[in-house]
Amino acid sequence: MSSLLHHQLQRTTASVSAACRATRSTRRAARTFKSSAVVRDETAQPRARPRVVFSGIQPTGIPHLGNLLGALLNWVKLQREAAPEDQLIYSIVGWHALTLPQDPKALSAARSDMLAVLLAVGLDPKRSIIFHQDENLHHAELAWILNCITPMGKLKRMTTWKSRLAASRNARDDSEVDESLLNAGLFTYPVLQAADILAYRATHVPVGEDQQQHIELCRDLAESFNRTFKGKRPLFPLPQHVITTTCRVLSLKDPSSKMSKSSPDLNSRILLTDTPAQVRSKIRGAVTDSLLGITYDPVARPGAANLLSILAACTGEDVHAVAARYADKGHGQLKADVVEAVEELIKGPRAEFERMRGEKEYLSSVAREGAEKARQLSHVTIQEVRARIGLV
Repeated sequence: MSSLLHHQLQRTTASVSAACRATRSTRRAARTFKSSAVVRDETAQPRARPRVVFSGIQPTGIPHLGNLLGALLNWVKLQREAAPEDQLIYSIVGWHALTLPQDPKALSAARSDMLAVLLAVGLDPKRSIIFHQDENLHHAELAWILNCITPMGKLKRMTTWKSRLAASRNARDDSEVDESLLNAGLFTYPVLQAADILAYRATHVPVGEDQQQHIELCRDLAESFNRTFKGKRPLFPLPQHVITTTCRVLSLKDPSSKMSKSSPDLNSRILLTDTPAQVRSKIRGAVTDSLLGITYDPVARPGAANLLSILAACTGEDVHAVAARYADKGHGQLKADVVEAVEELIKGPRAEFERMRGEKEYLSSVAREGAEKARQLSHVTIQEVRARIGLV
């Protein structure tokens, strides 16, 4: 390894020296073409505008491994890599949770637990605005205004309400959903989601692929408002869907469906609060197949592919590279390594969550300060909205 690094260093040094010689030899010629040099001067390029990033998560129980890998750890990554001038806004969206039946006491506890989770995984309330959606009434006001300009046809084309109903009733697909169970809140929740985003005039929204249809609706509503209620400038930017490197984690017992908190089989999911023994037991019992060797084939071998995806996501590797290492190994070895990788990933956040959930006063202060910051931002937006529609 050291000899390879030494060789690479020699090559790099030689390349730099050659570049320097070339630079000196052309310096006199460059003086003749000052105008061209100005064009190529990177310092003359305009700086990118600061981003406003918004995303939310429902307080519906302890997050599972899919929530961690698919959303929460990506939020932490965005926080770590964001430019200093970027605004990061993360919300616990309690009003969205109400679109399906909830036990009030359980929802209240889950609401507090979700805030503890966000802090435990690494979100910093000094860097990011972290708050409860239901503590900022501007969301609901803007949702009603946007409802009044949302065509019914657009909502009817939304498909996620069917998948949410199917998941809540453990149906295998949308065809098993009884539409008589649909309530107005669930039908119009994409409009509330648009209000969540537009209240802060967010420019970037990290959400899963299943929510991309809602981001398109949000863009449509922003454009419709800007066109209908004109001002000196458009009020709302058209938010972009942030595509992050995410792992779609499937059920350990039914790899044809996503890992879900609503599944009646507790062994189908790994929760943040699972002990090392529970993690080991659940992964050892994961559905695979009887074929020799390990290959990454999500269609023909979904169980093995799911374990490979989990391992790759936990270690930050390419799933195909991981699969190649197990080509001549068995499922037992793969499962043992997945157990180790998952436990390594969640042990820190798990311990911090157990500590944090007992800090009730601290959690209340974080929520209170976050809501105040959120209201200050959205107040400017809602005042402009009211002025443009005539409610002043």
